[in-house]
Amino acid sequence: MIALIQRALNASVTVDGETIGEIGPGLLILLGVEKGDDEQKAQRLCERVLGYRIFSDDNGKMNLNVQQAGGSVLVVSQFTLAADTQKGMRPSFSGGAEPAEARRLYEDFVACCRNKGVVTETGRFAADMQVALVNDGPVTFWLQV
Repeated sequence: MIALIQRALNASVTVDGETIGEIGPGLLILLGVEKGDDEQKAQRLCERVLGYRIFSDDNGKMNLNVQQAGGSVLVVSQFTLAADTQKGMRPSFSGGAEPAEARRLYEDFVACCRNKGVVTETGRFAADMQVALVNDGPVTFWLQV
């Protein structure tokens, strides 16, 4: 399971011209589910993402996690993160989880964020989405379990 996390001043996701998820300061989380991922990986990745200290403390050091910084999260499914790009000029998506399994684990990840008390907005699984972001820093990390 893969999370590309970006520290955001604000972020939103739109489907068919309608904004369906929007946050102020916090994290935009692009989430990819791979074959072999399970509930334990979703839980572990959730804990890593929410605990990752990438927000500045009073001394300007990256020392606070999203909750300590008072931020929220926007979780957007992105199957292209599971692509194999090692050969050729076209990505292979054979490493991605089947859609039903990917949806279930995406929803598990979102539930974990909410259960930990983080304000959590989402995109729409398998929809054609437009994602807007003002990346703060820029700060972007790839986390994988």
